[in-house]
Amino acid sequence: MTQIEREAMEYDVVVVGAGPAGLSAAIRLKQLDGDLNVVVLEKGSEVGAHILSGAVLDPCGLDALIPDWRDKGAPLNVPVRADNFYMLGEAGKLRVPNWPMPPLMSNHGKYIVSMANVCRWMAEQAEALGVEIFPGMACSELVYDDAGGVKGVVAGEFGKEADGSQGPGYEPGMELHGKYVFLSEGVRGSLAKEVIAKYDLSAGKEPQKFGIGMKEIWEIDPAKHREGEVTHTMGWPLGGNAGGGSFIYHLENNQVYVGFVVHLNYKNPHLFPYMEFQRFKHHPMVADLLKGGKRVAYGARAISEGGWQSMPKMVAPGVALLGCSVGMVNVPRIKGNHNAMLSGKAAAEAAHAALQAGRAGDTLDAYETEVRQGAIGADLKKVRNVKPMWSKWGMLPSLALGGLDMWTNSLGFSLFGTLGHGKTDAAATEPADRHKPIDYPKPDGTLSFDRLTNVAFSFTNHEESQPAHLRLSDPEEPVRDSLTRYAGPAARYCPAGVYEFVEEPGKDTKFVINFQNCVHCKTCDIKDPNQNITWVTPQGGDGPNYPNM
Repeated sequence: MTQIEREAMEYDVVVVGAGPAGLSAAIRLKQLDGDLNVVVLEKGSEVGAHILSGAVLDPCGLDALIPDWRDKGAPLNVPVRADNFYMLGEAGKLRVPNWPMPPLMSNHGKYIVSMANVCRWMAEQAEALGVEIFPGMACSELVYDDAGGVKGVVAGEFGKEADGSQGPGYEPGMELHGKYVFLSEGVRGSLAKEVIAKYDLSAGKEPQKFGIGMKEIWEIDPAKHREGEVTHTMGWPLGGNAGGGSFIYHLENNQVYVGFVVHLNYKNPHLFPYMEFQRFKHHPMVADLLKGGKRVAYGARAISEGGWQSMPKMVAPGVALLGCSVGMVNVPRIKGNHNAMLSGKAAAEAAHAALQAGRAGDTLDAYETEVRQGAIGADLKKVRNVKPMWSKWGMLPSLALGGLDMWTNSLGFSLFGTLGHGKTDAAATEPADRHKPIDYPKPDGTLSFDRLTNVAFSFTNHEESQPAHLRLSDPEEPVRDSLTRYAGPAARYCPAGVYEFVEEPGKDTKFVINFQNCVHCKTCDIKDPNQNITWVTPQGGDGPNYPNM
């Protein structure tokens, strides 16, 4: 195999991913020293194209990074005005009062936002400071120095054929070298996954846990719109099949974010997270809100849920992991964007201090210390037992005990210590013969939709001639084992209909990967029972093109 020759560009800091963590890091670096050369590489077609979040934003991260964000026109336009929490049955609901909940659960002073639009605004702030931002530049490889440290990335490789060979329009991309490389790829990023494995950064930590979050934007009847209202639910339709719940956020312009999260440690391989979401919208409370409205966008994204005890070591020679590459979501608050921003700020400050001292390519231990001992650690440590309690004891006991634990942690102690998570989400999947199939109603095309119809509203596109970015370690495994033992869960856990088991008369069953549908949620990489599927980045600019998710 011939060695590919690439040009190289040198920077002080290379940032992979233009999400809240990466952009915060870039902004803070230039605030500290306007002469630093900082580049941000984003695989989406534009900044924000791959950003999907709830989101109710705690502005503490922005307050720390850009204190005058209001004057600069940050798109935080809808303060939370009402905060509702319901337990759902199939036809009814029970309001859970706010007063027993720990103060950290309050959304007072928070904002309903499109994080895609917040990131677009942050990119403008970064560019005004002199940060170079290159969208449509997927980072496909890490570049290592002679000592085994990370010194850069390969970005902008285009034109491979389906078999991996170089097509007639092949472009090798460039190597972008940095004195430090920041990986802010979001959940389960392919480069972060490589770094965690290479340097054994998860040694001594609990397994990372995940959920799959699915979201639609609806335009609803103005008479039903209540700008600033936040509603969360638990219970139906998941019941005892899986942990999870919903969110309904009323933003401006008569729009509503309707979302559903399913924890990926469910046991029953017959569970169909996407169809649970579609069924949820037929609950009378939700159906009445959406009746007469229209769905205008759809998307899906994995969520890191392991919290404090699952965060890997964040630094290795030349590289630091930021935001959801580490897993900084506060699960009961359903918030992680503020911590992502704070992590970017902390990484920038550690790198700046190192560069000032004449260092490069070493381990930024000061960043790790700040994350664990500073505001991020304080936020996550208080809620560290909520997720494992839910996994071990179920929804209702975890509500009571988790609330008690959050209260006591606010006072500086825990009755439970630090609970473990146990198995990975993949290992939690049990053989199909231990569980009953689940009968899901057919989507009605008005409130609920089939996956392929909805994927069209994610505006996803991939160049079809390139290699599939969903790689099988063993091409025969899906039919040989996953289908026979687990009833082919890939056909259900994917929220975009990427995977199919195709049966034709007189022929062997085929496992088909429709990678063009992929919304880059990474669920397959997380949940596949035998860990046979690996998600790698496709060429730059491909994937979803989210408007204001």
